[in-house]
Amino acid sequence: MEPEEETRVAKRKEDSPVRDSAVPLFSINPTLRFVWAGYILTAAAAFLIVAFLSILLPAVSPIIFVVIGLLFLLIPVYFHARQKLSRYTLTADKLEIDHGLISRTTTSIPLTRVQDVTVKCTITQRLLGLGDIIVDNAGTDGDRLVFANIDRPRKYADILLEQVQKKAGDRF
Repeated sequence: MEPEEETRVAKRKEDSPVRDSAVPLFSINPTLRFVWAGYILTAAAAFLIVAFLSILLPAVSPIIFVVIGLLFLLIPVYFHARQKLSRYTLTADKLEIDHGLISRTTTSIPLTRVQDVTVKCTITQRLLGLGDIIVDNAGTDGDRLVFANIDRPRKYADILLEQVQKKAGDRF
């Protein structure tokens, strides 16, 4: 009688890196620099409006003018929420774009479909170290994805291009 053969499981070498496609290489939001500037400008404008209306209409309670001034702060709050609720994430296999609070939209693009990555900076963005990352993909409608007002855009564009090149090298 012959001995039974054992079933053996191949084990990964300890020094070989584990590539998890769900781990983000980066996850970024648009910058909040313009939002903070909006808070400052809106607070100054609200203060001036409250002071002007208090002088112009002394018979009306100043509390009403303060409430009106505080309502102006809802403008930068809206833009703050909009910026914080946009997220761009790069994993080993795909690029994900999330937008929205109540109605959430997630767009996933496989890296094999990314054709071009462009960094565009206006003069104001260049002075502030910001820029837009434009991603062309090979979808049926040939959409362009724009990551607007990103801090250090070249850094993230380089990471994205490097990952796209790795993915293209894996296919061949």
